[in-house]
Amino acid sequence: MKFQKRTVIKYLVPCLLLLPGIVSAQKITKYDDSLVVSTGESSVTVNYKTGRLNYHFGNGVVLSNTIAYVNELSGGYVPTSACEKHEASTNEFNNDSGKGILIVIKHSGNAAGITLTQQVLLFQDHPYLLTNLTAEKSNGATGDIETRDICALAVLPQEKAQLLQPGAEPRFLDVPFDNDNWSHILERRWDSSKPAFSGISYEFASAYNNDDFSGIVMGSISHDFWKTGIVYRAAAQKGVIDSLKIYDGAATEDNPALPPDYGGNDGTHDHTLHGTMKGKSLNSSIIYLCGGDTRKGFIEYGNTNAFFNGKLTWNGAAPFYWNSFGVEGVLGSAGIMMPKDIHKIPDFLQTLPNFNKYSKPVISIDSYDQSIYPISLLASFNRYIAKKNEQLGFYFIPFAKWAWRNNTDNTKLEGTDYNLSDVVLRDKNNQPIWFKDGDWGCLALDPTHPAVRQFVIYCLNEAKAAGAKFIKIDFLTAGALESTKRYNPNVRTGMQAYNYGMKMLKTLADSIMGKDIFITQAISPMFPSQYAHTRFVSTDVYSHLRDDEPGFPHYGSTEGSLANGSHLWWVQGTLWPYTNMDVAIMKNFEKNPDLSEQEVKVRLFAMMSMGSILGDGSDYRNQVATERAAKYLDNKYLCAYFSDPKAFTPLMFADGETFDQQLAFYLPGAETLLSLFNFDTKKQFNRSWRRADLGLGSGEYIIKDFLTDQPVGKIEKGQDTFSLNVAAADAMMVKLVPSN
Repeated sequence: MKFQKRTVIKYLVPCLLLLPGIVSAQKITKYDDSLVVSTGESSVTVNYKTGRLNYHFGNGVVLSNTIAYVNELSGGYVPTSACEKHEASTNEFNNDSGKGILIVIKHSGNAAGITLTQQVLLFQDHPYLLTNLTAEKSNGATGDIETRDICALAVLPQEKAQLLQPGAEPRFLDVPFDNDNWSHILERRWDSSKPAFSGISYEFASAYNNDDFSGIVMGSISHDFWKTGIVYRAAAQKGVIDSLKIYDGAATEDNPALPPDYGGNDGTHDHTLHGTMKGKSLNSSIIYLCGGDTRKGFIEYGNTNAFFNGKLTWNGAAPFYWNSFGVEGVLGSAGIMMPKDIHKIPDFLQTLPNFNKYSKPVISIDSYDQSIYPISLLASFNRYIAKKNEQLGFYFIPFAKWAWRNNTDNTKLEGTDYNLSDVVLRDKNNQPIWFKDGDWGCLALDPTHPAVRQFVIYCLNEAKAAGAKFIKIDFLTAGALESTKRYNPNVRTGMQAYNYGMKMLKTLADSIMGKDIFITQAISPMFPSQYAHTRFVSTDVYSHLRDDEPGFPHYGSTEGSLANGSHLWWVQGTLWPYTNMDVAIMKNFEKNPDLSEQEVKVRLFAMMSMGSILGDGSDYRNQVATERAAKYLDNKYLCAYFSDPKAFTPLMFADGETFDQQLAFYLPGAETLLSLFNFDTKKQFNRSWRRADLGLGSGEYIIKDFLTDQPVGKIEKGQDTFSLNVAAADAMMVKLVPSN
């Protein structure tokens, strides 16, 4: 599989090729007290007297009186606005990233003796801009400086700054650091009856008007050293954020005293402070800002990340896979990961012609610990399924290890001569970090330790010996934790170590198993994204409709995963070839109650809408499961779609914490696909759409049911709007077919 990667640009200055002349679509205006650089999409104003910057976007979003700062370990807090001198210059650039104008603002003269340099790139050929901050000793002073808190853009009340989001229904999007713990993406809203809200989002965020999606997308595109936090606070005035810091050095502990999505366990899960950057020059992450339709802004954000950091591609049809984890009685902690009579499952899957049409189905054996069974057993099973034109999937955890808490000193890490206690990350008290707590817990391992490299080689050799062509890697966030001790002292932060480990893993996988191995990430940070072919949108999904459904877990529902997905659809095709919405279930997950047939259909439509690969975890020793699989999992239209899945664009975002979400998505094409979801269990979902909403032409369209291809309605020629209705607790997937 081809690894697409541009030259990685750590800082903005080295990426520029300066050219003389004028960029026609951009304008530079100089005043006595300020400099203004404008494009068709945005403008930036630099105040020479205060050093503050204003950002104006064409849709009315404004960030006024912004600053940047470094919090240096010995020099303290140094904001750009506290400097005595502010100098700004402009140059044109033209390179692989685009063309436009670079603004360089140099701030000097402060008690700490540190010069701060901001750079802002405004593009002629892109709707976004990029900015970063560099801190260095002034006037050639010797010695290093050091920080764990550097911020390229801040909106602070003491600077009389604010972010203004226009619109009748403003929102602020708050995103968890990883996809663990069934954490939810939050849509924070202004409510005059409640106190102003505040919080922290990780790596990216957005402000937007929920009526038309117009707003601003913000986030980091640098993921090899810093964890980036976006700390925000809303003002009482609707649509105003009066405090915002996009800062590097975010490290937050889980706090069980707080609600899970509000600081309880949605952060970085760290047990000590973020590591420091130290040197003659300190650099923030590159920060992305894009005003306009936030749906387009997020696609640009994904593409920009891929441009700077690279991404994987996949040739051929997307994989179809079955995973063992959903079968009742299968549990790693119980020492069982392959159900009794497991051969009956690949035997049945072989009978599904459409499920087998596009690629060899993967039979993926999940596990907490591959030592549950010998590799010879997996190899034997692989030989069995190979006769049925199926292939094996393998699971391992590269940067963590499940173990008994009282036995780490005497437990060896497989494939090495090291005890676990030699390889673990350490907290602020120099104690081993338990990524998952409990008597049977999960220890975080140091990705820079040679034992971890040996362990990864061991696991990959096991996968190769078994004949696997599909790898699921899990609990990756453990490798990104901050630590007071690492084997390699030159690796100073959790994100730096995680990037090191993931790059090592991908290089070793290519070398040992070949480049045609499909890699999916389960529990993991969003970034870096360039080492896998897909990533779980949320934590494990059990296919029940809602988290409050009686008898089911209060997590892992279709609604919960799709609500998150309505804000993450853009990762498909930008960061990864596909998303992974985990597996569908035809009857019941493990010991959960039985699902209704309607829940099965809703789940599959949700996976389609997110551009997911097709995964299944059903127990096909059960007749009800086999009957439903023949009807749904083997549907010829559904399988054709999943051979090359594409994420739909949201027409309605999830909004608020209610389970009664009503969502809509569309996928333009020769035959436009439209999906509607009604998670309200009492009310019908009635919605009208204009042709322009879906990019339809003016001619007649036949509305067809997706699964049957049967007509269910018509849009007459010249008819501007049409309506669809979805029953309570149901979903609809239709094709809009031009009638020629």
